[in-house]
Amino acid sequence: VTRYQERGITRDEIINCIECGEVIEEYPEDYPHPSCLIFHIVIVDKPLHVVVGHDDKYIYVITAYRPSPEKWENGFRERKVQ
Repeated sequence: VTRYQERGITRDEIINCIECGEVIEEYPEDYPHPSCLIFHIVIVDKPLHVVVGHDDKYIYVITAYRPSPEKWENGFRERKVQ
């Protein structure tokens, strides 16, 4: 069982988020590959964030989680200032 499965997130949700979502943060300096944070609402009232790394051939799913309203604003698209 993977961490995203423990969080109640399905593989299909992750794929849908990557295919249809919106890149809300980019991390071009990440190692070993640049990465980004993708946001999408795959299931009504269940927003999803997926962090992926990428190279010329592949996309690597790093993590997936349901964003918390305590940490995110603007429809889960912007981090709240702490």
